[in-house]
Amino acid sequence: MNFGENMKRLREMEGITTAELAEIASVSQPMITKWETGQALPNVVAGALIAKRLGSTVEAMVSKNCD
Repeated sequence: MNFGENMKRLREMEGITTAELAEIASVSQPMITKWETGQALPNVVAGALIAKRLGSTVEAMVSKNCD
């Protein structure tokens, strides 16, 4: 799994919508979709905010198996 796949899986497990995650990261909802589909990656600050909200770390989310 890559960052986007891990982000989507954790987001769904937490019951968070892409709109809610976009608000947390101060980006647009389409940007969250781009991150989840691997079309782009978040900057360090947005990645850290997302990881924290999803109960993870950036390091774990970029690893193959984010548990």
